[in-house]
Amino acid sequence: MCGIVGYVGVRSGLEVVMSGLRRLEYRGYDSGGVALVYEGRIASAKKAGKLANLDRELALHPLPDSSTAIGHTRWATHGAPNDRNAHPHLDSSGSIAVVHNGIIENIAEIRANLEAAGHEMVSETDTETVAHLLHEELKGTHDLAEAVRSVCRQLEGAFTLVIASGRHPDLVVGARRNSPLVVGRGKGENFLASDVSAFIEYTRDAIELGQDQVVSITPDEIVVTDFFGNPAETKDYYVDWDISAAEKGGYDWFMLKEIDEQPQDVADTLLGRHDASGALQLDEMRLSDDELREIDKIIVIACGTSFYAGLVAKYAIEHWTRIPCEVELASEFRYRDPIVDRSTLVVTISQSGETMDTLMAIRYARQQRAKVLSICNTNGSTIPRESDAVLYTHAGPEIAVASTKGFLAQVVACYLLGLYLAQIRGLKYGDEISRIMTDLETMPAAIQRVLDESEPVRQLAKELAGSKSFLFLGRHVGYPVALEGALKLKELAYLHAEGFAAGELKHGPIALVEEGVPVFIVVPPRGRDQVHEKVLSNIQEVRARGARTIVLVEDGDDSVVPYADELIRLPKVPTLLQPLVATVPLQIFACALATEMGHDVDQPRNLAKSVTVE
Repeated sequence: MCGIVGYVGVRSGLEVVMSGLRRLEYRGYDSGGVALVYEGRIASAKKAGKLANLDRELALHPLPDSSTAIGHTRWATHGAPNDRNAHPHLDSSGSIAVVHNGIIENIAEIRANLEAAGHEMVSETDTETVAHLLHEELKGTHDLAEAVRSVCRQLEGAFTLVIASGRHPDLVVGARRNSPLVVGRGKGENFLASDVSAFIEYTRDAIELGQDQVVSITPDEIVVTDFFGNPAETKDYYVDWDISAAEKGGYDWFMLKEIDEQPQDVADTLLGRHDASGALQLDEMRLSDDELREIDKIIVIACGTSFYAGLVAKYAIEHWTRIPCEVELASEFRYRDPIVDRSTLVVTISQSGETMDTLMAIRYARQQRAKVLSICNTNGSTIPRESDAVLYTHAGPEIAVASTKGFLAQVVACYLLGLYLAQIRGLKYGDEISRIMTDLETMPAAIQRVLDESEPVRQLAKELAGSKSFLFLGRHVGYPVALEGALKLKELAYLHAEGFAAGELKHGPIALVEEGVPVFIVVPPRGRDQVHEKVLSNIQEVRARGARTIVLVEDGDDSVVPYADELIRLPKVPTLLQPLVATVPLQIFACALATEMGHDVDQPRNLAKSVTVE
């Protein structure tokens, strides 16, 4: 989950790396550090806490000018988040600097062997051992890339490594296994980073690195091999967004900007999804129509917010295709001996495309000969590359740790997948699909209306800033909305918040209701009359026990008015599409409440954007 940057070229290496780290701080903000190659040695600085602390350290103790640099912003795994454990880590001679993302699993054995050979470790991290291993390897060779390859062959686990050496000016070496690393190609300069946002200011030409590859960059050359030194194939791609997409643009928080971008991002995710005849077409559908017709079960696999998008997908896919659809937490999937075979379609959802739990679930599914389709927002990431087919969302970079626009784009992609399967299997006529697509294409305007009318939600957040517990209730597709609303509040405000299926209220959760506790209720559209009436009863039940009822309900539905302490009106939309409008007020509420409480909305405590370790 850490952020890594490497640079060689003609610019100030420190400026390039610090600029990149600021854009990657969403990946971890427990500490930060930089290392520069200068006159045959390494000059470095590192500091616990956010990058502002590192900025102050550099102002007090400036580093020399250098055009070769590496940097790191950390989400702690091995060792507490303090100055000593911050990256970069150096070898005993101080001439090799290493930054690392991931977990090295055979660290105990490696560390014991190094200490037995006389190496003294100054940190608690697994990363420092890599620097000492490189020190040993470089005793027998002057080839830094070969030394890195040799070390990588000794390591087990998931890792991205980026290395600089005082003995090798104008050279940075990187390596990856099960952890993200991309190359930026410039003119007279080249870049390494966990994410293209780190170098988007300088170049939009990128190179995908595959599994178990080592890359060496100099100002004029990029060389990629496997861990044994054999030339490796790479794939070039062009980043289709610019630096403005990764900047706040006048907003106080990235999250506020990303919430406001949702109408456009939903529209972009829908763009170009049908051909001249009106038939749906998806991005990289490398599965044939015959293969999709053979599917008799779908399993959606995801984590966190993406898991809730998968729950919405279940309702839509089963309704439109009549194929049984399960939704699994990726972290649990492969450990329960699931029933998966060649007639199973595994759909994975990941904003970053690097979520380790999801990636490992994909690999298990493919071992069982299942077909895998990924829904992802990040071109060039690992999960799409290891899938049989890809459906890209087009939400642009999401910098705030708590996902907002990513969630809505994923839900839209799930709808598209469901409709595509219904089309391939002949379960919906073209005019039926066109009608649903027309409904989907009205959603950006509906979301914009919710945004335009959101001031009462912000005021409500100010009123409820002293509350210690919040409950969220929903039925049908409103249930995943309730779960997502609760998660956003937990992530941003650090408060107790729970989402429940409203039908489960009397089976236990109602015990949590007491005088004044705020309860958000997502009311189904009137088209679901039977469920609608049951949710109406739930509102009355919690209100009778003293809850403050905050009711999200579509325009024109006044049946809830007598039982609602607060009303949040939603545009009238088809039932299955309601999550696209109902989720937005809950995002705004969580953001406003956290702001009122003085929390950092973009970088909540203990969290990082991309979970790249299991």
